[in-house]
Amino acid sequence: MRLPDEMEPPGQIDIVPMIDIIFSILAYVIISTLSLTRSAGLPVNLPSAKTAQPQQTKQINVTIESDGDVFLDRQPIQVDSLKSTVGALIGQQQEGLVIINADQQVDHGRVVKVMDILRQVPGAKLAIAATKE
Repeated sequence: MRLPDEMEPPGQIDIVPMIDIIFSILAYVIISTLSLTRSAGLPVNLPSAKTAQPQQTKQINVTIESDGDVFLDRQPIQVDSLKSTVGALIGQQQEGLVIINADQQVDHGRVVKVMDILRQVPGAKLAIAATKE
């Protein structure tokens, strides 16, 4: 039973937990978008042209780990079947960029062997991934 002398405490909304959650979400979004940005060139204002068309080249990643295992787009693959699989991925586009991500501990001969196989694929352009010093 409530006595008439007692005052009811005023209702309050505590916004501190809500602010903590908003800042956590904001930090997550900022960190995740920074990892998506890949800019290797300098920012410039490009000229416009009426006949400009985007180039449709397929990007294929070949990774060679330090123990010599080869991966094609994050899937393990045997070196012998690399040529036919990359050729099928390039397909009718007649052009594809194959980026080789080789660990610095990999035997040089292993990298050269993979590059030699990839150079036999028609339409494959090779690139070697490296980090800036």
